[in-house]
Amino acid sequence: MSVVLLVVIALPLLGAALLLAGQPAAGAGADGAGGRRAQWTGVAFSGATLALTVALAAGFDRDDARSMQFETDKVWASSLDLHFHVGIDGISLPLLVLTALLTFLVAVHSLGTVPAGGSTNAYLALVLVLEAGVLGTFAALDLILFFLFFEVVLIPMYFLIARWGTPGERGPAAFKFILYTLLGSAVMLLGFLLVQAHTGTFDITQLTVGAGDGMSRGVQITAFLAVALGLAVKVPMWPLHTWLPDAHTAAPTGGSVLLAGVLLKMGTYGLIRIAVPVLPEGAELFAPYLAAFGTVGIVYGSLVCLALLRSPDGDLKRVIAYSSVGHMGFALLGIATLTPQGINGALFVNIGHGLITGLLFFLAGAVKERSGSVLIGRIGGSLYARAPRLGGLLAFAAVAGLGLPGLAGFWGELLAMYGAYDPAAGLDRPLYRVLLAAAGIGTVLTAAYMLGIVRKVCAGPGLGAVSPVAAEPVARIEPLPDIGRVDVLAWGPLVVLTVVAGLWPASVLAVTDPAVRALLGGGS
Repeated sequence: MSVVLLVVIALPLLGAALLLAGQPAAGAGADGAGGRRAQWTGVAFSGATLALTVALAAGFDRDDARSMQFETDKVWASSLDLHFHVGIDGISLPLLVLTALLTFLVAVHSLGTVPAGGSTNAYLALVLVLEAGVLGTFAALDLILFFLFFEVVLIPMYFLIARWGTPGERGPAAFKFILYTLLGSAVMLLGFLLVQAHTGTFDITQLTVGAGDGMSRGVQITAFLAVALGLAVKVPMWPLHTWLPDAHTAAPTGGSVLLAGVLLKMGTYGLIRIAVPVLPEGAELFAPYLAAFGTVGIVYGSLVCLALLRSPDGDLKRVIAYSSVGHMGFALLGIATLTPQGINGALFVNIGHGLITGLLFFLAGAVKERSGSVLIGRIGGSLYARAPRLGGLLAFAAVAGLGLPGLAGFWGELLAMYGAYDPAAGLDRPLYRVLLAAAGIGTVLTAAYMLGIVRKVCAGPGLGAVSPVAAEPVARIEPLPDIGRVDVLAWGPLVVLTVVAGLWPASVLAVTDPAVRALLGGGS
């Protein structure tokens, strides 16, 4: 059965190879025969990957979620003791499914819209390569293999932004993205090499069981600092976040969905899978700093979103991007508590944020295609009147994003703050409670800007509306194309899962909790 996980990782690469092999010399547009074949090829391979991932989830032994399952461990380079070691437990399984789902939905979305900038073949091939890299990252159980998959993801995302992004913005945004993430990865690799130099192994499972064995406190602190800095760039943690708004603003819709939905999760996943259990003394020392930076990110991201909503040049995609800084701040706060509650909350934040922000970026892309702009002052407002189903769905996503109870955004933030109320032994409880209070203020600010999106975009007055003070009739608001069949197929699963995860949190927590407790040494 372990071969299924290997196929899940390899299948998107096969699809990418077939797409590139069929690449026409001059490119094929989405309306051409070649482009249409490429679209369906992307849907077929991402759909098959999703089906196999669901099969993995169905075959996963939930009674033993703390143990690695579907493992493959083969010697890769004997001279360096490198292993191609992959497997999944309750921590990685939900993220694996989320990645496969969002990639499939991006491919389905391409049936209706492919961004201009290059051939459809190349666009979908890069999407599939990116999927393989992320899946490999979540399954890797060797530090060097983790690093290699981590790096594989950067290249397709760079080209998706640089080639298919918004003209005039894509070049600088792509350069900033690759510069930040490559530098972060290099620092992380130095930390991995330091760990191996003192333990003699790159194997994550062995290192987790050892919990710092073979490394002095000074080595653990140095290695944790290097590893955590590299991963913090990808989260992104304030103040290392500045690449993210530019990347989201410039990226095509599919790129933004994958960047927010799965790429950011690689950073928090790495902290949970590697940094905390492998380097416990370093984690204990730096946990308050992670918590503080995460909390600053919560408040800072919310304040920037409010400022953007008030600005005449406020960009809807930029607002959603900065909201990610805030939401991922909750994940950092949860991890930094070093408690099962907090880390389960961080994992739930990952899932909820992936579903909700993926939907928000799909909707922002739809608004841009229909109205011609993502500048809030130029969208025209009044989506309820111009495209009622689109406006209603955007309002739903915004309300989900503010953490309304009963939807997926609620449980992760609640558990992260609960962990901050009673952090692990040895951590400064008064400090964490101050951070808890600040995070609570952040939730209020989050509600303010999310409801601001509803007010300004969904229920606004409409572009060109005339004040009735002079008894003049209000200008007619031109309707926009509403949700179509492809939109329903691409967005519907995110809506359903946002509700399911909110009403039935055990669908995620029953899988993650045993693995988290085992990771922290608390048993099953």
